[in-house]
Amino acid sequence: MARAAEIDIVSVSKVYGRTTAVDNISLKIPSGSYCCLLGPSGCGKSSTLRMIAGHESISTGDIRLGPVVVTDLPPAKRGTAMMFQSYALFPHLDLVDNVAFSLKMRGVAKPERRAKALDMLKLMHMEAYADRRPAQLSGGQQQRVALARALITGPEALLLDEPLSALDPFLKVRMRAELKKLQASLGITFVHVTHSQEEAMALADLIVVMNDGRIEQAAAPRTVFERPSTGFVARFMGDHNVVSGRVTAAENGRVTVQVPGRGSFAALGAPREIGSAADIGIRIDHVRLGAGEEPHLGFSGTVANIEYRGGSVKLSVSGAGLDDFTAILRDRDFYAQPIAVGELVALHWDLADTLVLGRLDS
Repeated sequence: MARAAEIDIVSVSKVYGRTTAVDNISLKIPSGSYCCLLGPSGCGKSSTLRMIAGHESISTGDIRLGPVVVTDLPPAKRGTAMMFQSYALFPHLDLVDNVAFSLKMRGVAKPERRAKALDMLKLMHMEAYADRRPAQLSGGQQQRVALARALITGPEALLLDEPLSALDPFLKVRMRAELKKLQASLGITFVHVTHSQEEAMALADLIVVMNDGRIEQAAAPRTVFERPSTGFVARFMGDHNVVSGRVTAAENGRVTVQVPGRGSFAALGAPREIGSAADIGIRIDHVRLGAGEEPHLGFSGTVANIEYRGGSVKLSVSGAGLDDFTAILRDRDFYAQPIAVGELVALHWDLADTLVLGRLDS
């Protein structure tokens, strides 16, 4: 197997006519890491992956794989391999010939390429199915064959375009674990496109959150979860309430923001100009029932919706100028004093569970 390589994306843009799909992004993906490009549909993550692979041209900027600038190299010369969302297996070939196909295109002799293909199928625990056709396999088995085919060339980086999207929920969880184990055992760089926050959190060493062709945040999963850098990241990851307003006070590492004409809320953060627009984030799982003692760290509102989630209960509350404020409560706390939709409740939290969020346009 080839060595792993660092991927360096330098000021890369992709423009289709008047549409900018990827807008001047720069990113270093460490050698041997598992990187997930995460974001909603149309954010530029698949275009970025395809530019790394060489399946899309780069409008401006460069991409390096290790020390080599691969910007103008064809896919076969880059040292990468790509696994497509559809798996793209050949229905008329058995598994050995499917896996060996790229070696056949390189002129490798039949006995050698078939032997290597069998080795790859063994790595994927699929050798018992070697003489079957793709249609005779389950979705998870087809995925393993597609992985074997991508890895047989010994790439320095494996690129995966939403590889779990076609699988049922139970199989997705199992295949997540297998992908993580495979990446750790091979030690090569994986770059994985997904729109699933849960998938990215489970797999990645590095999560890159994209929006509208730009990178909003690139960090370790725990950092993205606990300290989202922008309001978009906080909303997309779903772990923080985002409150938007104008700064009314800023001192001693504490910023107070007023929602237009309504409540005021405090958060930890660097000083901001009085009157400037600001977003603050409040951890949804650290919100508690009852009135708090500190000002600007709670409010009273009306329960708009209740969702039972097994070990927890999700409350949606409206009040103090906030239309949809979320609190995740432990089920035993909720059922100790059950609440109904339409009731008035008080909520509070600690200052440590807040932060002032950045803005890309600021």
